[in-house]
Amino acid sequence: MTVSATRTGIVHLAERSPQLAGADMVAALVPPPQFADATFDTYRADPAYPSQQAAKDLLQAFSGTAAPVKGGLFRRAKRPELKPGVYLDGGFGVGKTHLLAAVYHAMSARRKYFGSFIEYTALVGALGYQNTVELFRGADLLCIDEFELDDPGDTMVMTRLLGELVATGTRLAATSNTPPNALGEGRFAAQDFLREIHAMAASFQTVRIDGTDYRHRAVDGHAAVLESPQYEAAIADAAAVGLASDDTFDALIAHLAQVHPSRYIRLIEDLSLVGLRDVAPFTDQSAALRFVAFIDRVYDAQLPIRATGTSLDLVFPEEMLAGGYRKKYLRAISRLVASTLA
Repeated sequence: MTVSATRTGIVHLAERSPQLAGADMVAALVPPPQFADATFDTYRADPAYPSQQAAKDLLQAFSGTAAPVKGGLFRRAKRPELKPGVYLDGGFGVGKTHLLAAVYHAMSARRKYFGSFIEYTALVGALGYQNTVELFRGADLLCIDEFELDDPGDTMVMTRLLGELVATGTRLAATSNTPPNALGEGRFAAQDFLREIHAMAASFQTVRIDGTDYRHRAVDGHAAVLESPQYEAAIADAAAVGLASDDTFDALIAHLAQVHPSRYIRLIEDLSLVGLRDVAPFTDQSAALRFVAFIDRVYDAQLPIRATGTSLDLVFPEEMLAGGYRKKYLRAISRLVASTLA
């Protein structure tokens, strides 16, 4: 048997032009690496927030893995009280994706898929709506992470798609984000979701998960910034044992505009570390949103980030954070902090 050697050296993401066919996109619809082995047993519910254990119990019932309890509420054989869809409503870092992946792994389904909202909408864009419906028709389970409510067109497409699939027996599990400690916003996140998917809102049971962001529990909330000598050493060390990327922030942001977000996963393929020089705050919202999508893929791949310039948690100016994409930016900040400290 031939064992391929680990690639080493430095690459520039701005020089990569990845391609991604529909079949590749479908094959990628599995939980990301850090949740490849996620189970209900490995989910550590915080006793300070009882809703975490309650959510875990309900999702075990949804997946058919809950042990019968007194009164028979969570019996395997019959679950008349459970709807075909569940929606996990909560803030950042409270374990929603872990629980979503646990549902995926626990359900003994012949055909099941796990992807982010953007991956499903990208698939529709690549294959066409009707072909996507036919692809998923008959699937036992669709898990949708980070359901986005800020693009009416994409939301309408997904609502229509999910409605057709539920009608043929597909079960659904979805998550979305609510900013932690944001007065009022968390309370209405589930209502926002159900309003946007009004055509099939009755198919979903909402599950509230409270808690604090585990990524910020032991850190001060700021992304790490390196001076040039430290940065050079970090890139060199990573390149000695694997592939490290090294780009100026401006070059990467410009390149992201030329690559469809569905291909960002291939942009970082085989990397062990992402390097960004001369980070600066955004002035263009479209560029900022593309960066958010890129960071989602970097975080899913559990790649550390090393950067110089402005702290990455400060790249989204106040006017952007006060706008309609606030939830996306706060999620990205949470992930950027975790990735620079990894």
